[in-house]
Amino acid sequence: MTKIKIGDRRILQIGKFYPIRGGVEKVMYDLMIGLSKRQIHCDMLCASTENFAAGSIRINKYASVIVVPTQVKLAATMLAPAMISMLRKIHKQYDLIHIHHPDPMACLALFLSGYKGKVVLHWHSDIVKQKKLLMLYKPLQDWLVKRADIIVGTSPTYVQESPFLEKVQHKVTYIPIGVEELRPDESISRTLREKYAGKKIIFALGRLVEYKGYQHMIEAMKLLDDSYHLIIGGKGPLKEDLLALISRLGINNRVELINYIPDEEVPCYYDICDIFCLSSTQKTEAFAIVQIEAMSLGKPIICSHIEGSGVSWVNADHVSGLVVQKENSEALAKAIRLLAENKELYQRLSDGALRRYKASFTDKSMIDKTLHTYRSVGLQ
Repeated sequence: MTKIKIGDRRILQIGKFYPIRGGVEKVMYDLMIGLSKRQIHCDMLCASTENFAAGSIRINKYASVIVVPTQVKLAATMLAPAMISMLRKIHKQYDLIHIHHPDPMACLALFLSGYKGKVVLHWHSDIVKQKKLLMLYKPLQDWLVKRADIIVGTSPTYVQESPFLEKVQHKVTYIPIGVEELRPDESISRTLREKYAGKKIIFALGRLVEYKGYQHMIEAMKLLDDSYHLIIGGKGPLKEDLLALISRLGINNRVELINYIPDEEVPCYYDICDIFCLSSTQKTEAFAIVQIEAMSLGKPIICSHIEGSGVSWVNADHVSGLVVQKENSEALAKAIRLLAENKELYQRLSDGALRRYKASFTDKSMIDKTLHTYRSVGLQ
């Protein structure tokens, strides 16, 4: 096995979009920053979104983001043909390519690039909903699975149960996503606590889309008394439907949809909440970074069990929170009430959430395990 010295190695991550909006992009960016802080060259190749200008952005001495223009949207997937020509141009500069899935454009670019070096495939999730896209993409996906030297998931559960990885388990491992401990602005937190004084705050954060299961969380609020207040942060296509449901249930005064929470305020909403709730219902929710963000502040989690997903592995039942049946508003309400009214259980799960975060989900742990993975394929 050819060995490449740490100081000489160069990593390129490929996939998704810039600016950072989704979980996959955040993992890519955090890996790039974490590796560069250790004086390891790591760049990131991705497509533009929100009309962001294409070009190269120097992040620091060891890291750059290379953004190519997005030109076509097909089957709910953004296509950036310029990624192909860019990768063909630059691939010889890198000792290892770390590609993030699912991203058909990134896979196609790698296939056509002529790159012969090491490949790490980061399997964030299966393609679940886009059946037509999968039919077109599957031969290329099969090639990528075969081409990868190693495949890493974000949880053992997801990669062990993915039907697409069943025959390659010998080269499958996992690296849990890690984040920096959140640091709320105390002045903002104080203002929010005053605003919601006397309320038991349930917080949820994420796009208002079907698989997040917010309707079940809202229906659960109807089963709780007026001392409970639900805050959902995020925007998306279901906003009007959810507002109509809230109105129909007559709980406008107890459920709040906040369209956009500024980045500097997000940690403060985690800080002032009593419970973080994740009501997702589909395997599209593979990990849920929001859970570990809340855990970094010692907040107990209530999540749904989704078969084949890593969500309820991240939030270990009766260790860092409670896991309930999906699509079950009564189970959500019962779990919320139990945590809010049982102080001993609440404290135990709060302490457990913080311990689990520190043991498994820090940014340092993620970078350490990523480097171990690189070494396992020959980078020393």
